[in-house]
Amino acid sequence: MASIPSVSFASPCRQATERRPTLAVTGASFALGGFRAGVPRLSSRMVVRCVAAASYVPPTISETKFNFLKSYKRPIPSIYNTVLQELLVQQHLMRYKRTYRYDAVFALGFVTVYEQLMEGYPDSEDRDAIFNAYIQALKEDPDQYRSDARKLEEWARAQTDASLVEFSSREGEIEGTLKDISERVEGKGSFSYSRFFAIGLFRLLELANATEPAALEKLCAALKINKRSVDRDLDVYRNILSKLVQAKELLKEYVDREKKKREERMESQNANETVTKAGVYQLIDEGLKQPCYLCHSLDNATTKKESTQLSPHQ
Repeated sequence: MASIPSVSFASPCRQATERRPTLAVTGASFALGGFRAGVPRLSSRMVVRCVAAASYVPPTISETKFNFLKSYKRPIPSIYNTVLQELLVQQHLMRYKRTYRYDAVFALGFVTVYEQLMEGYPDSEDRDAIFNAYIQALKEDPDQYRSDARKLEEWARAQTDASLVEFSSREGEIEGTLKDISERVEGKGSFSYSRFFAIGLFRLLELANATEPAALEKLCAALKINKRSVDRDLDVYRNILSKLVQAKELLKEYVDREKKKREERMESQNANETVTKAGVYQLIDEGLKQPCYLCHSLDNATTKKESTQLSPHQ
C-alpha cells in the first residue's frame, strides 16, 4: 500500500503570518502579495463628474413652486391655479426621477393637458406667460416643448392608423424619435413612463383619426409600452377633463351672472344720474324764466339817476 505523504499546515500558515501582503499602487497597476493587477486610470474629468453626480441634490417641491411664482407674479383665477399647482407637483416628481429623460411624446402630452386646462383663459398672452413660467420652474425649455409638440402634431395628421405604428421601418425625424423611445423602453437607455406620455400617445392617435381600440394596442406594442398602464392613465385623464369642463361651465355661469348684475347696477346708476340731471336743468330753466331782483333793482336805480339828471330844475 502506497504511503501518503503527510501535509503540514503549520509552515504555510506561519509563512502567511510572517509574510504580510504588501500593497503598492503605481500608475495603472498595483502589487498584492506578489500578484499584479491593472486598474483603470481615472481622468480628472471623470472624477469631477462622479463627485458632481454624488453631490447633486434636486430642488424641493417648494423651490419649484417658488420659481413659478417668481416668474409669473400676476394672480391666477382659483379654478385654473388649483389644477396648475397640482400638475406642477406631479411633474416635479416626474422631472427629478433618476430615470427621467425628456422626450417629444411626453412634451406633446403635457402641452395637450395644458391647452385643455387653459382653454377659455381670459388673456392669451397671460396663458403663454404662465406656460413659460411653469416649464422654466422645472428648469426646462418651454420653446422646446412647444416646438416638439408641434412637430409631432404635424406628423400625426399625415398618418393613418396603419402607418402610425410602422415608424420602425421608416426614416425621418419623428420616426427616429419614436425608435429612440422604443429602444430606451427595452432597457437600452433611461426611460420613465408617465401619465403625460400616455396622453401624448392618445393625442397622436387622435390626430391620425385612429379611433379603433386596436390602434392604441398596436402603438403600445410598437413602442414596447404596457397598454394596461396607458389605459389606466387615459381613464384618469378623461375623468379630469370631464370635471374640468363642469367646473368651467360653473365658472362661466358665475361670470355671466356677475356681469349681468354689474350691467343692471350701471343701468340703475345711469338712470338715477339722468333723473338728477333733469331736475337740475329744470330748476335752472325755471330760474331763468323768473325776474332777477338784483337786476331789477339796478335797472330802477339807473332809471332814477337818469331822471334826476334830466330834471328841469338843473
